[in-house]
Amino acid sequence: MEFESRLRDRTRWAAGDRCSVARLLDVLSTKTAFLAVRECFYGTTRFEDFVERIGASAPAVSRALKQLEMAGIIARVPYRDSGQRVRHEYRLTPAGEDLLPVLLALIQWGDKYLQDGAPPLNFVTADAQHKVGVRVTDDLDGPSTDSDDIQIRLNTPSRRS
Repeated sequence: MEFESRLRDRTRWAAGDRCSVARLLDVLSTKTAFLAVRECFYGTTRFEDFVERIGASAPAVSRALKQLEMAGIIARVPYRDSGQRVRHEYRLTPAGEDLLPVLLALIQWGDKYLQDGAPPLNFVTADAQHKVGVRVTDDLDGPSTDSDDIQIRLNTPSRRS
């Protein structure tokens, strides 16, 4: 990437407080917050399941979920099991759903540079015809894939006869 000429002198302009990356990191400021987003994409909705699957303390998960809710990334949805008090599930909002390429890009990078051998999961279209990945493109109006159209599969090494 290269700055246009009027931006090359970085001392003349300040994007620090307006930087979208910095603002996103303020929202996803902890590992727990980011893993909560991952879990939402993986279908986790209930608090105790977040705690178990993220491996963080209940107070840390509670703080992360509140932070994500305040940022408009998740919404609390009431539910009631028979004979129980009203509780809340956590669901991605449209803004949360728009984090899908961010999550997939990080998974893709981690699969390439941090895994020894095959990655643990594969992401494929729901009809299992195509692998799903993220790439930079100049066709922003081209087709995209929603999270509901992605199936996550355990990556098992192929056996040779």
